[in-house]
Amino acid sequence: MRLQNKVIIVTGSTTGIGKAIALRCVAEGAKVVIHGLEKDLGESVLAQIESGRAVLHIEDISNDGVADRLVDIAVKNFGKLDAVVNNAAAVLSSNIETTDIGYFEKILRINLLGPYALIRSALPYLSKTKGCVLNIGSVNAYSGEPNLLAYSVSKGALMTLSRNLGDTLHREYGIRVNQVNPGWVLTEREIQRKREHGLSDDWYAALPRVYAPAGRILLPEEIASAAIYWLADESGPVSGQVIDIEQHPFIGRNPPKDSSSIPSISDTENKSSR
Repeated sequence: MRLQNKVIIVTGSTTGIGKAIALRCVAEGAKVVIHGLEKDLGESVLAQIESGRAVLHIEDISNDGVADRLVDIAVKNFGKLDAVVNNAAAVLSSNIETTDIGYFEKILRINLLGPYALIRSALPYLSKTKGCVLNIGSVNAYSGEPNLLAYSVSKGALMTLSRNLGDTLHREYGIRVNQVNPGWVLTEREIQRKREHGLSDDWYAALPRVYAPAGRILLPEEIASAAIYWLADESGPVSGQVIDIEQHPFIGRNPPKDSSSIPSISDTENKSSR
């Protein structure tokens, strides 16, 4: 098992990518702290895990002191801390007309300052185990979609944080920090969002090839598989890296030969799940 006896906090793990990562970590031998906002969903995840291998904490990641509480729960229940997965995020639509300063600060507090606070709180324990941090970003970090302004900026800032701390924490404390940027992922929340947008329940069965060359989008379990490499010792000394997990390149991509027939992102609704 690739994560045998490791103790890992996975934020935002009651649904979607975080849930898939937490379950895969347990399957690889780890003990985990499940975290999220929904008690019923968290208890459902907990029920899938062998007794004694996971604990649940329900609280908004933007609350004051939540980072300390998550770390305390991990150490008190399992005796140490080997890794933090910063997955919790608010994926909320906004543009320059709808994003006032207060709204922007709210998104940054959840998507950027929440992860930063958890890294700071975990630092003394991760330094003891020579542990690691894995931040879950988004391909929207590179510029984002028209109606994902605040979210996209927050993920760009998270990417800079990962590169900065991936250098300094590795040199000074032996802690690796890396980030994965998922593309379009078929999470429960993404299915619900599209239903709210008026799309049929099988909207993902026939997607424009410009957005899904494989004919489908990524699954949470596929992101979890990639995450395990960065949490495991097999990734060695690699730190400060940002890896995109999507089925086409975002930089230098060749445009379709007949782009006039391709719908815009806004025509197919908001495609981001992170």
